[in-house]
Amino acid sequence: MKVVCPQNSLSSKLSLLSRVAPTNPSHPILANILLSAADDYLSLTVFDLSLGMQVWLPATVKVPGTITVSAKLFNEMVSRLPNQDIEITAEETQVILDYGSGHYQMQGITAEEFPALPSLEEVASLQLTATTLRDGLQNSLFAASSDESKQVLTGLHVSFKPDGLEFAATDGHRLAVAAAIQDIPSTLSPITIPAKSLRELERLLSKQESDLTMRCDTSQVVFEIPGEACLTSRLLEGQYPNYTQLLPRQFERQVTVERALLVAALERVAVLAAQKNNVVKIILNTEQQQLELSAEAPQLGSGQELIPAQISGESLEVAFNVKYVLDGLKVMAAAEVQLQLNGPTTPAILTPLGGMKLTYLVMPIQIRN
Repeated sequence: MKVVCPQNSLSSKLSLLSRVAPTNPSHPILANILLSAADDYLSLTVFDLSLGMQVWLPATVKVPGTITVSAKLFNEMVSRLPNQDIEITAEETQVILDYGSGHYQMQGITAEEFPALPSLEEVASLQLTATTLRDGLQNSLFAASSDESKQVLTGLHVSFKPDGLEFAATDGHRLAVAAAIQDIPSTLSPITIPAKSLRELERLLSKQESDLTMRCDTSQVVFEIPGEACLTSRLLEGQYPNYTQLLPRQFERQVTVERALLVAALERVAVLAAQKNNVVKIILNTEQQQLELSAEAPQLGSGQELIPAQISGESLEVAFNVKYVLDGLKVMAAAEVQLQLNGPTTPAILTPLGGMKLTYLVMPIQIRN
């Protein structure tokens, strides 16, 4: 194999792949990246048997071929080369990098041992816009659990409905449900995709505007951006919680407030809240039509913020984990948000007024005097 490509293009692709390559693989070949040169393209692939990613970049292919080399070493080496064309040559199990005044050799492994990515070509595909998927992930992924003992909660639950996709994530303390409007031609069974896999997909989609293809069966999902990249992931097994029954249907209190004002105030009181337990108290003051936010850090200090709001229902004092509230508010793009709740210990719902349909449930924290 002999191929020439620009250093900056190669390095940017490798930075995406290096996050996926496992550091402690079950087999040495899985720590490697597969280089495959053909048809004026160089493809780069990493795969840990659960999560795989393949990207393509235009290149001058002098001799087609394949080789694998340490993903970590190759990425670190290429990232430090000057921004000019690099010639990559594979000779038996040697990978050679040449550029201007530099020459490097690395030990590789033949490509025959590298496992093939699932393609699911026999499964019907679903066309999605990058915007639909990117917005859905941004509005829900943050709420997934990081506790591996609750494995199914470490994923994002995706339901396919006639009018679009529904994304749901929960860690047991909060729940985000985002709806993306798009015609779905066929009825597919819901799937739960590891959040880790989807965060890598989110990075791939960060600058994408074109459509992509999705395929899934009972154990795998494949996302393909034609000519750019492909991501495959094993699905999570197990019954996802019936989250719809957690969402209250009626509310005794409703608050409309400017999102930017609320975020800024919460970030200020969060400085004190973080010193103890991240708890912020919120008083819904119906008479004054304002929210009163406060936090205390014993022996350090206390703080209070007053924010104008439109409040219906009786006044109420409630407490939340300030981080959870901020996480939800920060993904909402609307100028105003609505907070709906019944009492100090029942679920509260935050929704943006306008923009993507998003329902964010947060459980209050019981205040003990």
